[in-house]
Amino acid sequence: MNKRPVTIAVTGLNNIDSPGPGIPVIRSIRESKMFEPRVIGLAYENLEPGIYMHHLVDKTYMVPYPSQGSDALIERVLEIHRSEHFDVLIPNFDAELHAFIKSAPLLRSEGIATMLPTMAQFEERHKSNLPEFGKKYGVNIPRSVPVSNTREMEDAANKYKFPIMVKGKYYDAYIARNMHEAEAFFFKVSAKWGYPVIIQEFIEGTELNVVALGDGTGTTVGAVPMRKTYITDKGKAWGGITIEEPRLLEITRKIIRQTKWRGGMELEMIKSSDGTLYIIEINPRIPAWVYLATGAGQNQPEALLKLALGMETVPFTDYEVGKMFIRYSYDLIIGIKEFEQLTMNGAL
Repeated sequence: MNKRPVTIAVTGLNNIDSPGPGIPVIRSIRESKMFEPRVIGLAYENLEPGIYMHHLVDKTYMVPYPSQGSDALIERVLEIHRSEHFDVLIPNFDAELHAFIKSAPLLRSEGIATMLPTMAQFEERHKSNLPEFGKKYGVNIPRSVPVSNTREMEDAANKYKFPIMVKGKYYDAYIARNMHEAEAFFFKVSAKWGYPVIIQEFIEGTELNVVALGDGTGTTVGAVPMRKTYITDKGKAWGGITIEEPRLLEITRKIIRQTKWRGGMELEMIKSSDGTLYIIEINPRIPAWVYLATGAGQNQPEALLKLALGMETVPFTDYEVGKMFIRYSYDLIIGIKEFEQLTMNGAL
């Protein structure tokens, strides 16, 4: 079978202690039996390790942070596209999705396909909107409230009782066990991600996650649940195992069916001591542990690529239970000339 050549642009090359999804997405697509990919990396920092993984990324360009303005980011992407002619763009960071979703029609007119949620889907699953999301779709959500100053934070903390969760707008989540810790975490995440900061009721239990893919019509193309086996101090899974948990899949399919979710997503859940499942976050893109799903028999990045290109995509019906992933640290040796070339020319 001849593989179909395809050029894809991928962000999220920061494969560090809080890894981006870019590298596992690329690894999955490179294992595709259908596509012969050429990969264009889009990097925000010149020390993102994926830039220098030449067996995975064919060429990398520097792009401006979304915080510098959506127009600047999109203009740079289109400039790169005129040189590289990529077929599909796969963004992997929450903070950049607003710009790419907003510009999807423009990208499409330039020949760049995407498979992203709609703006309405993206907005209603924000951390600050989760309580309303739970009511609308009939799922359990811990009580939470967005706050913009310490007085509001203190009111929320007293209402929910310690410990509480203090969460950033896009990333970062900390368990605060007293008001002193809550204030420290409030200032830490607001300085990094801005307002609002989310104060959420703490639910004690087991952390469970699902990586899933929706086709935009209500069909779940793929869904794989896992339990974290090792968690870093940043709350990131450094190890996990696929599990058999039908209720997780039922909730996932229900949300995708009701929202008609388009693209990749991650559901972060807590299973309490009484067996109740609470959704604590809905991430609107492929998570960094997606390669576990590929290893368990569901190559969701490949399926996302097919959906973006308008190809027929048959939903996965099974996955292998008991597959584990374990992350590890690896020293990548590069020459200073590569770093200089990237810094000076904005491309490598």
